[in-house]
Amino acid sequence: MTSKPQPLSDAEVAQYHEDGYVVPDIRLPDETLEAIRADHDRLLHSHPEFVDYCPSLLAYDLSFLNYARIPDILDRVEQLIGPDVALWNSSFFAKPAQKGRATPWHQDGEYWPIRPLATCTAWIAIDDSTPENGCLRVLKGSHKDKNLRPHNTNPDPNLTLNQELPLTADDESQVADIVLEAGQFSLHDVFLVHGSEANTSGKPRRGMTLRFMPTSSVFDRALATEQHEKIGIVDHAVRTLFLMRGGDTSGQNDFRLRL
Repeated sequence: MTSKPQPLSDAEVAQYHEDGYVVPDIRLPDETLEAIRADHDRLLHSHPEFVDYCPSLLAYDLSFLNYARIPDILDRVEQLIGPDVALWNSSFFAKPAQKGRATPWHQDGEYWPIRPLATCTAWIAIDDSTPENGCLRVLKGSHKDKNLRPHNTNPDPNLTLNQELPLTADDESQVADIVLEAGQFSLHDVFLVHGSEANTSGKPRRGMTLRFMPTSSVFDRALATEQHEKIGIVDHAVRTLFLMRGGDTSGQNDFRLRL
């Protein structure tokens, strides 16, 4: 008989608040990983332009919503942001072997239209994620002051984002690699500085993100369009919000389906 996975320990919750991230002691089943891979293969068959990055999975295939409903993920997210939880986006970062693009250092909140700014991201390793194939890297503790640092615009086509955050010498000492086996996932705060190197190895590095916000915050669609027009990012105004647990405590979020 398989034992039920334990929730985040007090030490793991404390690490999330201290460092800005945590890797729960749990691994998703192989059949879940195979299902995600099959869904991703189907997406690429119809949309080959997403070979290394799809910014919004749910706009193209709602089957990815099934993975946001996994209790082992939601239970841990609830421990960190409370019982009223909405999913506002899911993305796929697929670094193909030998040609996976780098993601520059950045804070997610720089271009997310959520006020007050709050999101817990679940980053699911679909393949083993290591320094050799471009694993997620974080700047420990960079979330604690809850401020957004000044970002630069970098139009380099070899990067997955055009917003880039320069690091200081002091920052470099706090950089940590998040090494994951396929099926593991990390959870990180919206203010955490993070990025990843290019994948020049012979192994792919696929990762899927789930973006969860507490419903005490508001997904501001007018702000999303303003950000799109100002800094050239994708227009988040077209995202559909899905209430995953609890209720909309802000009373201002729009959950209408947008396709």
